[in-house]
Amino acid sequence: MEQDFEKIYEQYKQQTEQQAQMEANHPNQDGKEEIVAVRKNDDGDLIAFKTITGRELDYISALTEAKAGKIAHIDVFHKYGRDIIRSEPDGIKENNLDQLPEF
Repeated sequence: MEQDFEKIYEQYKQQTEQQAQMEANHPNQDGKEEIVAVRKNDDGDLIAFKTITGRELDYISALTEAKAGKIAHIDVFHKYGRDIIRSEPDGIKENNLDQLPEF
């Protein structure tokens, strides 16, 4: 019996999109803080972050906390010879760091 790979993939995509929407609409319940606003420099680079609890973190502090797993929905990856913070790729453009309001 031949499997319908396209159908299986579409089901997977729908499930992950539904899960991402559900997570976006519900507060984080694992004790991690979430970033709700950002500060950018004149070049549009992210330089600081505001958490849901109101804490304001400079880039290095946010990077340290993200590496330690203390901030939800953030990935740290190595590029250009340094560690960089980015949003978890979840398919929702509105919660990307670049799309968050500025403070």
